[in-house]
Amino acid sequence: MGSLESGIPSVTRDPSLRSPSISLAIRRRLRSKFSHFRLDYLQWLCSVAVFLSFVISFTLFLPGLKDANINPRYLFSLRDKIAGLYFAEHTLRFEPSNVLLRFQREAVDLKHLSTFNVTLRRFSHRKPQLALVFADLLPDQQQLLMVSVGAALCEIGYDIQVYSLEDGPARDAWKKMGVTVSIVQSNYTTPIGIDWLNFNGIFVNSLEAKSILYCFMQEPFKYLPLFLIVDNTALAIRAKEYNSTGQTELLNVWKKIFNRATAVIFPNYALPISFSAFDSGNFLVVSGSPAVALDADSVLSLSGRQSYEEISLGSGDFVIGIVCSHFFYKGLWLEHALLLKAIKPLLADLGEVSASHVRILIFCGTSSSKYSVALEAIAQKLGYPIGTVEHKAVDDDANRFLRLADLVIYGSFLEEKTFPEILIKAMCFGKPVMAPNLSMISKYVDDRMNGFLFPKGNLKTLREIIKQLVWKGKLSALAHEVALRAKVTARNFGASEAVEGYAQILETILRLPSEVSTPKSVGDLSPEFKKHWKWDFFGAVVTPVYQNRTLRSLSFLGNDEELWNQTLRGSLGKTGAEELFVYSIWEEQKSIELTAARKKREDDELKDRTEQSHGTWEDVYRSAKKADRTKNDLRERDERELERTGQPLCIYEPFLGEGTWPFLHVNSLYRGIGLSTKGRRPGGDDIDGPSRLPILNNPYYRDILGDFGAYFSISNRIDRIHKNAWIGFQSWRATANKACLSAVAETALISSIQSKKHGDALYFWIRMDKDHRNPLQQDFWSFCDSINAGNCKFAFLEALKRMYGFNFDLSDLPPMPSDGDTWSVMQSWALPTKSFLEFTMFSRMFVDALDEQMYEEHHQTGHCYMSLSQDKHCYSRVLELLVNVWAYHSARRMFYVDPLTGLMQEQHRLHNRKGRMWIKWFSYVTLKSMDEDYAEEFDSDHPRRRWLWPSTGEIFWQGVLERERSQRHKQKERRKQLSKEKIERIKRRQHQKALGKYIKPPLEELDNSNTTMVQ
Repeated sequence: MGSLESGIPSVTRDPSLRSPSISLAIRRRLRSKFSHFRLDYLQWLCSVAVFLSFVISFTLFLPGLKDANINPRYLFSLRDKIAGLYFAEHTLRFEPSNVLLRFQREAVDLKHLSTFNVTLRRFSHRKPQLALVFADLLPDQQQLLMVSVGAALCEIGYDIQVYSLEDGPARDAWKKMGVTVSIVQSNYTTPIGIDWLNFNGIFVNSLEAKSILYCFMQEPFKYLPLFLIVDNTALAIRAKEYNSTGQTELLNVWKKIFNRATAVIFPNYALPISFSAFDSGNFLVVSGSPAVALDADSVLSLSGRQSYEEISLGSGDFVIGIVCSHFFYKGLWLEHALLLKAIKPLLADLGEVSASHVRILIFCGTSSSKYSVALEAIAQKLGYPIGTVEHKAVDDDANRFLRLADLVIYGSFLEEKTFPEILIKAMCFGKPVMAPNLSMISKYVDDRMNGFLFPKGNLKTLREIIKQLVWKGKLSALAHEVALRAKVTARNFGASEAVEGYAQILETILRLPSEVSTPKSVGDLSPEFKKHWKWDFFGAVVTPVYQNRTLRSLSFLGNDEELWNQTLRGSLGKTGAEELFVYSIWEEQKSIELTAARKKREDDELKDRTEQSHGTWEDVYRSAKKADRTKNDLRERDERELERTGQPLCIYEPFLGEGTWPFLHVNSLYRGIGLSTKGRRPGGDDIDGPSRLPILNNPYYRDILGDFGAYFSISNRIDRIHKNAWIGFQSWRATANKACLSAVAETALISSIQSKKHGDALYFWIRMDKDHRNPLQQDFWSFCDSINAGNCKFAFLEALKRMYGFNFDLSDLPPMPSDGDTWSVMQSWALPTKSFLEFTMFSRMFVDALDEQMYEEHHQTGHCYMSLSQDKHCYSRVLELLVNVWAYHSARRMFYVDPLTGLMQEQHRLHNRKGRMWIKWFSYVTLKSMDEDYAEEFDSDHPRRRWLWPSTGEIFWQGVLERERSQRHKQKERRKQLSKEKIERIKRRQHQKALGKYIKPPLEELDNSNTTMVQ
């Protein structure tokens, strides 16, 4: 296994080396690199120099040189530089990156922390969970690979679940292993209802599962370990078209998907180079895949007898196939020339008498390359008859030519990190193979057992091996025997590397919670899981119909592009006549707005010219406050809000991100509360938590408080948003795990509340003894310890000491007895609103005590002593169980509500709690006095230290009432004083005397005169 980053040099064809010449770079390497070799190796080099001098003199007159744009004068210098020749290992080198090392550095040893004298423990109560996601369940090479790897992972201690967008025959193979298979109905508009937080790692085995990949780019699944497996070049081919056609937005979407993955896994080193445009430093290579063996099986089952006439071969011809590396590098032409030089003396022996029956096919490069011209020139200079040596491009049908070959020679001296796939295919076809003793090849090929090895610097050995393999123009018995063993070996080639590679990735990257067991080492795995692919799990269902996965991927990408273009066209709006119509409407609206603005300006000018009555600043302030309080009432209330007003209960569902939307209810009994301003449901009446509690804008506290952020947000001035007598909360994960209240249970709960059957009680509907984290059904404190690295009790004690101000060592925890009853988990419960405010009052002080002891180290390093690794949630798992401690010791009745039937069972009856409850410490009087002390300290002393408590809710104590009463009295006295002053000003005001007095005349005079008298 290895990895690649963008720092790897590009493996491309050098234009200056497309013909039998040597580049300018070789001219600069004059110092000999071979002085330490044996004398026979120097003699071999001299013979090569003599041979190439004839090649150069001949190729100077070839017409292909002009087309290749090679300066002929550089070829004469070859004789002076033959001692400085650099082969493949000097021109191309693989440099594995340290992707896994980065994760290993992050895995800090946290068994002993210096800040606290505590020990971290792992309890191993359940196995780590893995999800394997497929686009379909067709029996192809990827299914066979993952079934083989999955069987090994299950053996060393993992649990696996399979999700697929489409069903298929491979489902039976997973069922044989006992793995659960689920078919997901999904597209880009339908939400996916899977709680991915249940899994410790996710493998997505195809880019065709793009609709599921979108889930992992949203909260709360954004940081789960995601492994993306890419096994073909379909997207790399399309990416070039995206750049040329200007579809950069679609290309950027794929780049974001690659960037989101924790690791992108490839089966060989050629693929990551093709995907270099998507590399963000997370590429890994896990060698080993059954794809080559399956491809060979399909060719053997479909092809039948090959037609020799298709490639102008005679039925009696002896064919030698020379294959090479994936990569076309500088020294390749020289290596092929040396092989041809070594084979030339054997032509007569191979063809019995005449060399006309020997054909040499060289597979490398592309069909557009001029490499064929160079090979033909070299072959003619060496004395090969015309047509004996032929170049076949890699993009031709290599399967057909390999089947026609009688003997296959690996003609590349490049040290690669993985075994050459084309050599595996030749072995699967039952061909005897010969290869240089490179480290990667000699690791898997035993000389004369399943192949033949020769020193890359000693071609004399190569000639001797060929003589042993060919007898009178036919393969010898030794060749057939070795080829048969090689065929068996090649069929299961790479199984061990794949199993070990995937297991190592999981061991290095996954950070398992403390209640999850650590899997066994892959070294302890039985050899039967590593030596063979799981062919028996598939039987005969793996047929050639399903083999060409690249075509299926290209078809998917084509459909995806069409859908993308349709969406893009829809977002751009109308065109043509419809576009002109829209433009006319816009012009009309613009003229209306201009007219309205002009009229408003004229009205304002007239208003300034008239006398206006100005009120006091108190009147302005009062009007502004009134408008602020009533601005939300100006909108039209929807039906759910109106129905909710008359209900006794409202259940709030805290959520974070779009990934939780499929699990939220949309009826009047429920209401969502978003923990972030982003990811809110459009058109819903969800509560914006950060607007009610600004501390939720801080990502650190939003993550660490979890659902308690929603509790504090709602309790902050609760009368403005919650007007129901009872309040409830339900985690979105309850719905995802099918543990939410059914319609029957909802009716039973509301009926019990309305009848006041149980009084002030806590109702919950998710049991601790049924939680998947508690398979052993432990007691309360043991379970809390198991999910908090063994330090739940220590953290609780420290928090109580800080909260109540104990100066002595508190050694006893509040008792939570194991009396056969159960407790609440997953924060899904309901209780009276008044009791909820009391609980949040206790919780605010408890959270502040936890924050005081953990903030410094956790905020700086990401580590806390309640987790075995970096954990942004830290003490949120303690808060999940806090409601049980408060309800038990504050003498609340506790009832479990069956989420399906609505049947209620009382837990921990009050008469059994006598003598066990800490009522003194959890009573309302005690908590209220402590809350007022906190508020008085903040309101009076204004401490400058970092303090979480004031940011989690209201600050209220008796002094606030007195201050407000005093302020209201001062305002009242001020208004009275202003009124008295106004009256005095009116009294002191001087009045002008009347100019005349009207005297009403007698009635008889009114009939005869209209005059008046003025005195």
